[in-house]
Amino acid sequence: MAVTDFASQASEQPEPDPGGAAPSVRDRLVPPMPGSALWGWLGPIIVAIFGAFLRFDRLGTPKAIVFDETYYMKDAWSLLKFGTERQFIDGEAANAAVLRGDPNIFKICEQVDQCGSYVVHPPLGKWMIALGEWLFGLTPFGWRFMAAVVGSLSILILARVARRMTRSTLLGCLAGFLLALDGLHFVLSRTALLDIFLMFWLLAGFACLVVDRDRSRQRLADWYESSGGLVTGGGPSLGLRPWRLAAGLCLGAGLATKWTTVFFLAAFGIMTVLWDLGARRAAGLHAPVRQTAQRDLPPALAWMVGVPLLTYLVSFAGWFATAGGYGRNWAQATSGGPVYFVFDSIRSLFDYQKQILQFHTGLAATHPYESDPWSWPLLLRPVAFFYESPKGCGAESCSWAVLGTGTPIIWFGGLLALIAMIAWYVATRDWRAGAVLLGYAAGWLPWFYFAFADNRTMFLFYAIPMVPFMILAIVLVAGLVMGPEGAPGNRRTYGAVVVGAFALLALVNFWWLYPVLSAEHIPYQDWYDRMLFKKGWI
Repeated sequence: MAVTDFASQASEQPEPDPGGAAPSVRDRLVPPMPGSALWGWLGPIIVAIFGAFLRFDRLGTPKAIVFDETYYMKDAWSLLKFGTERQFIDGEAANAAVLRGDPNIFKICEQVDQCGSYVVHPPLGKWMIALGEWLFGLTPFGWRFMAAVVGSLSILILARVARRMTRSTLLGCLAGFLLALDGLHFVLSRTALLDIFLMFWLLAGFACLVVDRDRSRQRLADWYESSGGLVTGGGPSLGLRPWRLAAGLCLGAGLATKWTTVFFLAAFGIMTVLWDLGARRAAGLHAPVRQTAQRDLPPALAWMVGVPLLTYLVSFAGWFATAGGYGRNWAQATSGGPVYFVFDSIRSLFDYQKQILQFHTGLAATHPYESDPWSWPLLLRPVAFFYESPKGCGAESCSWAVLGTGTPIIWFGGLLALIAMIAWYVATRDWRAGAVLLGYAAGWLPWFYFAFADNRTMFLFYAIPMVPFMILAIVLVAGLVMGPEGAPGNRRTYGAVVVGAFALLALVNFWWLYPVLSAEHIPYQDWYDRMLFKKGWI
C-alpha cells in the first residue's frame, strides 16, 4: 500500500476508480487503514528503539558542558531546588564546580527576592531537563537524559503519524528511520538545549490534529450512514474532540518551552478548521462554510487558543508559588489578600514577559556560528557544539567534536521532496502535501523577518521543528515513486529499489558523520575529511 492508493484532495472529491464505481462517502472521509494493526505499532516501536539506542549510547560523552547547556542545565537544577530560576556564581566557576561534582553553585543573597535570574525562555523545557537531573543528578547524563527520551519518542510519533497519513506501515517506518538518522535531530537529542523539546511538542500537537481529523470524519461518516444518505441541514456537531484538546495541550507545552510555537499555533489552528470545512463539503452538507463557522470554529478557538494560553500560565506555577523569581514582587503581591495576589502576580508576570520580548527583538549580537534562515536547508553553516584536540587517538593530532548539522542526504533529498510537494499540492490540492508545506513554512518563514527586519542572531539548530515535515515530504514522495498496488509493469519493484537505495544512502551518510556528531576521538585528518563544505563547516 502506497501513498497514492487513496486520494483526499481539498475538494474531497476523488476521481472514480477505473471500474467506474464512485467512492463512498465513508471512503472519501476516512480511507481504510490496511495491513496489520499489530505491525502498525511493532514496526514504529522497533524503529524508535533503534533510534533510542543511537541516542543513549555514550550519552554522557563528552563529560563537558556543551554549547548552551551552560544555561539550561543550571536553570533546570535551580527549578528543581527552588521552583524558579536563581542566580549562580559566575560562569566558569559554576561550570567547573558542576564538572567536579559540586552542585552548590547558587549565589548567596541577603534577600530571597534579590536572587531571581533573568531568563528569556519559559520554564517547561527546563523542567523537563530537571526531571533527568532529579533521576541521575547534576551530571552530563542526567541533564541530557530527557532530551534523549523525547528525541526517541519523537521517532515513534513521526512513524505513527506518517503511517496514518499514508495508510502504509512501511512508509511510516521509513519516516521514523530517517528521523533516527538525521544528524541534527541526533545531536539535539543528546544535548540539554530547549529545541528538541520544542520540536517534540510541535510534532505531538500535529500528530494529535491528524488523529482528530480521522476521528471527526469517522463521526461524520457514521452520522451520514445513520441518516440513510438523506442529507438535511448542516450536519451534526463533531463533539468534544479530545484529540484536538490534546493538540492544544501539546502546542501549549511548546509555547511554554519557546515562544516560536505561536507561529505553529496560528498555522495549525487555521489548518484544522479548514479540515472541518473540507469534511462537511465531502459529506455533501448544506452551507458548509456557515456550519463550520457556527459549530466547529468556537470549540477550535477554545482548544487551540484558550488551552495553550492556560498551559503557558500553568508552566509558571513555580514562579507564582515562590518569592525568588525574577520580577516576582512577592511582598507586594502578598500584601492585599488572595484576589489582589492573583491580579498583582499576573501583572508582574506580564511585565516580565514584556521585558523578554524586548530582549528577543533586540538580540543582534554576532556569533561565529550564526547563520541566516535561507542557508538552513543547504546546511551551509552548522554549529560546533563542542571541539577539543585531545591526545590518544593514535595520530599526531586528534579531534573530539560534536557538530550540529543535518544528514546531507536527508536534507538535500528533503529539499527536492518539498519542491515536489508544491507541485503536487498545486495539481491535486492533496491535504497531506498542504499540511507538510504549512508545517515546514511555519518553522522557517518567520525567521526571514527576524533576519532582515530585526537583524536577529540565529543558528541552524533553530530549524529542528522543520525536520519532521521535511521527512514527511520525503515519505510522501516515496509513496508516489512506489505507486499504488496493482501499478502496471514493474513500477512498484523499481520504485521500492529507488526508495530503499535512498534509505541505505541515508544510513551510510549518517555512519560517515557519526564520529563528529557523537564526540568520538578521531585523527584530525578524519575530522577534516568529514567537513563537507570546508568554508562553512570549519
